[in-house]
Amino acid sequence: MGRMRENPRYNVISMRISDEERETLEQIVSTTNRSVSDIMREAMDLVKERLGSLEMARKAA
Repeated sequence: MGRMRENPRYNVISMRISDEERETLEQIVSTTNRSVSDIMREAMDLVKERLGSLEMARKAA
């Protein structure tokens, strides 16, 4: 049996990207020495923050 992880991730998401997008992603991976999964998690966090900022701006208006 494999080792137990503190924060296991069981959900797998796949997506289609263009050749250009793949090249960009590969450049990011090689520049940052991070995994594609880590980069996509960070991208989701950035979108979430941006949406949160937009929502706050709408409520303030």
